[in-house]
Amino acid sequence: MDFIDAVKDVAQHIERLKDSVQTEQAAKTAFVLPLIQALGYKIFDTTEVCPEYIAATPGLKGEKVDYAILINGVPSILIECKFHKNDLAHPKNCSQLFKYFSATQARFSVLTNGIHYWFYTDTEKTHIMDEKSFFEFNILDFNESSINELKKFSREVFNPDEMASCARQLLYKKEINRLISEQFTNPSPDFVKLFAAQVYKGHMVAPVVEKFTEIFKGCLKDYINERINDKLRSAMDIVDIFDTTKTDVPDPLNTEVIDTIVTTADEMESFYIIKSMLRDVIELPRIQYKDTKNYFGVNIDGKSGKTICRLWLNSEKKSIGFLDINNKEVKTPINSLDEIYKFAKILKDRAIFLAKNKIQAEVTEQ
Repeated sequence: MDFIDAVKDVAQHIERLKDSVQTEQAAKTAFVLPLIQALGYKIFDTTEVCPEYIAATPGLKGEKVDYAILINGVPSILIECKFHKNDLAHPKNCSQLFKYFSATQARFSVLTNGIHYWFYTDTEKTHIMDEKSFFEFNILDFNESSINELKKFSREVFNPDEMASCARQLLYKKEINRLISEQFTNPSPDFVKLFAAQVYKGHMVAPVVEKFTEIFKGCLKDYINERINDKLRSAMDIVDIFDTTKTDVPDPLNTEVIDTIVTTADEMESFYIIKSMLRDVIELPRIQYKDTKNYFGVNIDGKSGKTICRLWLNSEKKSIGFLDINNKEVKTPINSLDEIYKFAKILKDRAIFLAKNKIQAEVTEQ
């Protein structure tokens, strides 16, 4: 079994059990150990995966870390586990792991609640754990890139010395990505000035910076939408090349589409968001969409009778719609595409139901 398939199996296992697991010990057994095993480590060999490993030091006598992965008898990765409904960001959690890290020879440590995994090392001072994690993995929401990073910790390829260098790069990359994300959503005056100074020759007084801030936000949104459109057009070009049964594949972004239906970049982005959340519960090719003049629908197998959800994104008042027990559509307002993630459980439950049942529920129009 490929590594990604092994992790997907663990993810599906966790998705099934996460509502029934009620204790930290149960979460360790049901969530954490299966992932350690998926990474290739022998969870029943205490010389390789040691539970309740004693972090011995004069000031820390008797303290135990939940798991230690040993290489030649020496701890290499420490794993501290919390209840899966706990917030890892609580300062007490990190400070506890900080003490364990300093008391052992381990180069890496992991703080986890069985769903989120935060990886730490000592990029700033040797044997002193960094305050910031260099890599974060969510087993219920991962992509190819994060899987590739996680695989570097697998028994087959893990090399502490090489990983130390990689961790430093990941930490820098993570922080730069965070800064870029912040600038995209709330650009700082200095960032705005950097670009505005290239097109405006006057003094950068506060009202000017404020005006350019709004212009800059609009430019960023346009740029992102254009890049999405380019990728979608490229994907459609690939379909044209390999699908010999079609002589003409309509471009969903073309404004001259049949019946004047225009599939927007926001609609396609929402489709990819939903696909990413459903990849663990249904085969991706079965997740399809149907665009209409009034709404954008996501369904299974291209059947409107197997509608997972509908989205209304082409007006100021955006919303997402689901079926109730009477097959009537219930709409919920959303302010941005990011809010679709809040409905992950509803989307997954709906997809599982439609995929397993032959019943096709027709939507009652509102």
